[in-house]
Amino acid sequence: MNTVTTRDGTLINFKDWGHGPAVVFSHGWPLQGDAWEDQMMFLAEHGYRVIAHDRRGHGLSSKPWHGNDMDTYADDLATLIEALDLNGATLVGHSTGGGEVARYIGRHGTGRVARAVLVGAVTPQMLVGPANPNGVPMEVFDGIRSAVQADRSQFFKDLTTAFYGFNREGARDSQGLRDTFWLQGMQCSIRSAYACIKQFSETDFTEDLKKMTVPTLVIHGDDDQIVPIAATARRAVELLPQGTLSVYEGAPHGLPSTHKDKLNAELLAFLRS
Repeated sequence: MNTVTTRDGTLINFKDWGHGPAVVFSHGWPLQGDAWEDQMMFLAEHGYRVIAHDRRGHGLSSKPWHGNDMDTYADDLATLIEALDLNGATLVGHSTGGGEVARYIGRHGTGRVARAVLVGAVTPQMLVGPANPNGVPMEVFDGIRSAVQADRSQFFKDLTTAFYGFNREGARDSQGLRDTFWLQGMQCSIRSAYACIKQFSETDFTEDLKKMTVPTLVIHGDDDQIVPIAATARRAVELLPQGTLSVYEGAPHGLPSTHKDKLNAELLAFLRS
């Protein structure tokens, strides 16, 4: 098992496949690096080195009580990038992972980064507020916290419906996708699952986005029921110095799975541009 050790002794598990320019993936909550398997396999077959880690508390990484905050997530990513001595890398983040990518650049700069991709990302902020009137009310996140504490196994099963848009007319339901989400979610410790809710909902990434001076592709489904596009992607692209917005009509939050062929093709084109 490939691991790196962070400054506080946490072991971060990662996969490292293929050869060529590096593409580093950061996953969403409450999943793990395997959530990117469709993109990793595709890009590795097209001449890229693909790396995906399990965030602390998630997947096969250590599950410490401490460090479940966005700054530490970003520093863990920096540890991985530095340990592998990556340069000219493309960072790709989905949902919470998009915030992790932004905060990494905000804290560690673009010295090792050539470009970035934010997919269904929580940037610049999810929570409703004066500067974000289209955001999500705190009551929603409090409900998620309560559900995680009450019966997170059932909550993860229920969440897959909106996550993959299976409640939309014409959607092709997949028990396999539901099972995969649940399996990955249940490998996340309840402590980390609970603590991460505050991080993906309340963290303000405005200043981080302003520091993302590399070409950045923002991809978002316009039917994302988990991370509303109006509060996130449409605002993010206005803050990014070199941001480009790509909207997937009718796509849900889990578009790396439901729209994997389209996403794979767009990632490859962006990497080759």
